[in-house]
Amino acid sequence: MKKIILTILAIMMIAPTFIFAQGEKEEENVTIEFWTHEDANRQAIEDQYIADFVAANPDVTVNATRQSSKKMIELVQTAFAANEGPTIFNLESHNANPFVLAQRVAPVNYKALGYKDAADLKAHYIDGMLDPVTYNGEIYGIPFEGLSWCLYINKNVFKDAGLNPDTDYPKTWEEMVTVSEKLVKRNGNIIERRGFDFRYPYYLEVLVPMVEQLGGDLFSADGKEAIVGEEAWVKVLDYMQQWGPNGLNLGSPTYTNARKLFNSNNNDIAMCLSGLYQEARIKYDNPDFYNSGEWMVVPFPTFENAVRDVSASFYGQFYMVNADASKKTQDKAWELIGSMLSNEKAYLTEVNLIPPTKTLMSSEEFVNMPYADVFIGDIDRAHHLYFGKNSTEIQSLLSTAVSNVMLQDVSPEQAYQNLKASVQELIDEE
Repeated sequence: MKKIILTILAIMMIAPTFIFAQGEKEEENVTIEFWTHEDANRQAIEDQYIADFVAANPDVTVNATRQSSKKMIELVQTAFAANEGPTIFNLESHNANPFVLAQRVAPVNYKALGYKDAADLKAHYIDGMLDPVTYNGEIYGIPFEGLSWCLYINKNVFKDAGLNPDTDYPKTWEEMVTVSEKLVKRNGNIIERRGFDFRYPYYLEVLVPMVEQLGGDLFSADGKEAIVGEEAWVKVLDYMQQWGPNGLNLGSPTYTNARKLFNSNNNDIAMCLSGLYQEARIKYDNPDFYNSGEWMVVPFPTFENAVRDVSASFYGQFYMVNADASKKTQDKAWELIGSMLSNEKAYLTEVNLIPPTKTLMSSEEFVNMPYADVFIGDIDRAHHLYFGKNSTEIQSLLSTAVSNVMLQDVSPEQAYQNLKASVQELIDEE
């Protein structure tokens, strides 16, 4: 009996040490779940940067998951709702900001990124770029991309329709209709070739600037009134209705994304809206088309009677870190992000993404990119898209308004009233 008791006591003395050692061992190893949207060119360099980081940090495992940008938003929101969010993920400005305001993401580890503090980091980026991820003086995300959309032109489709792409491309939204009517091909009511189509459902990026061109606004200056300027909003919603299948039948949210079709050069579409990154995707998807020179980039159109010269809103794609991760995991995550973005010129030259640092955007590499002058000019005409606590919901309400006028034959006036009431209710509840 005495021997049994001594054995039990011995086990009890050893057990805490064993458990502690096991706990230490588990803490020594870090697993980073890295979620991001698909981009074959970016994946190639990121996979290499991740492999290099893991080689230098053998205690770290990185699991990369990639989905379409639309699907990624849904996955991130669902995962965080279940408190099972990834360690690192990226979202656009208006989708990122609610995570910051809700304190679901961790503040930047400035030291891990090579900065002294928030002010030092902020000074490195172009003015206003970090605003969507700044809260109470702290910064909660790092952009690997800052962009605005311009108009891509397939010269071959213009020529096929008897148009001169260098002179006949649309400078105004009114010209967009007349040019597209010359370019479109239909089989009955089915469109077989579109002249142009919108980026559905990215309406904060495109629809709001169109409204602003006509003098309207998403909010009043004091932020208390939503969907300001009835005439401007109704005119833009009427434009979308006329564009759709129940109007002139030039395009629809139900068709394949215009940007995805553009690269094929299969005479399916003549124009699309996209960022500088589209150049790298053309080169990757269709190098013969890229090298042919049969494409070009021109500025975002304006209305003929525009009262403001506003281009598509610019926004950022931000890497963020889950606040629920352990401190060591957060630190390693920021070290990985810093390691990747220390190669900012590779993001530009190999992926045609623009990490929006002052240094890169004034560099020879950027200035010499094809049509960089067009993108620079449009960024100068643009402002950051709206971001706030309810920005994701507002994007969805804009989508509902456009779908209603284009597909449900709701009048632009009624769609405006519905949109105004819904957005007003959101901001009144803040």
